[in-house]
Amino acid sequence: QVQLVESGGGSVQAGGSLTLSCAASKFTNCVYDTSWYRQAPGKEREFVSLIDKDGITSYADSVKGRFAISQDNAKNTVYLQMSSLKPEDTAMYYCKAATKRRWGWYCREDNYWGQGTQVTVSS
Repeated sequence: QVQLVESGGGSVQAGGSLTLSCAASKFTNCVYDTSWYRQAPGKEREFVSLIDKDGITSYADSVKGRFAISQDNAKNTVYLQMSSLKPEDTAMYYCKAATKRRWGWYCREDNYWGQGTQVTVSS
């Protein structure tokens, strides 16, 4: 199955910046899109951003204009550049890889999650 390792979280002051990384390994050819989600204590996990295999991106309204998702296919890594951070951005951030069946490949249709990386923004 796809394995995801996240890094780049930390603590910053409001207005600061962080870049998160999600490195994928094993069956990366099966990945159709990769998303970032976040979850704050006591709140539901919410969608943040998505990038598909063709580089098409989407963002939650709450982060549009401040966050940028990108990918380096050679490194099998997806990034989330975060700027103008706000205290309400504080959460555990998770990446999710969605796989689909692919003719000629041993791909299964499923979702795979990273371990999460903590982002804390102080006011």
